[in-house]
Amino acid sequence: MNKESRIEELFQASIETKQASLNEVKTSVANAADILIQTFSHQGKVLSCGNGGSAADSQHLSSELLNRFEREREGLAAIALTTDSSTLTSIANDYAYENIFSRQVLALGNENDVLVAITTSGNSTNVVAAIKAAHQKGMTVVALSGNGGGMVPSVLKDTDIEIRVPSDSTARIQEVHLLVLHCICDLIDQQLLD
Repeated sequence: MNKESRIEELFQASIETKQASLNEVKTSVANAADILIQTFSHQGKVLSCGNGGSAADSQHLSSELLNRFEREREGLAAIALTTDSSTLTSIANDYAYENIFSRQVLALGNENDVLVAITTSGNSTNVVAAIKAAHQKGMTVVALSGNGGGMVPSVLKDTDIEIRVPSDSTARIQEVHLLVLHCICDLIDQQLLD
């Protein structure tokens, strides 16, 4: 195998997925940014969750909001529900892994808050449970999905936003999810600082 040729193939696949996603997600991304801006303007916070690479994306979003993105600004209230190992393992042990995010949403979420739910397959039962818990608390949901959306579209409300990447490759979906999160952070900064 020619490693450099394989690298070129992977770069090209990523570019093609991003290009295919652009027209499909740009309105949803803009709407998601508007929802987060409105949340922060009403002293709300952003809770985020996901598994594996999506857990890392959840933490990445939280850090960009809490600290800063590319411009100096005050920190914005954000909590990644994927980071507290004691909480995650106690909920998984005492209840079920499916409840690791939903119990946190029920405890920490409020009506002015937003849940950013990230699942490449759309079928992560703990993320779907978190979406349902967010609705119980009167929260709006921004869902990042791929692979046809999985179970996610069936549990979203009309006021929620789904940003679905048109791919069935986990790696390509994650690459677009990261770009989407960066776009949202940039739009938030543009609105709040300009």
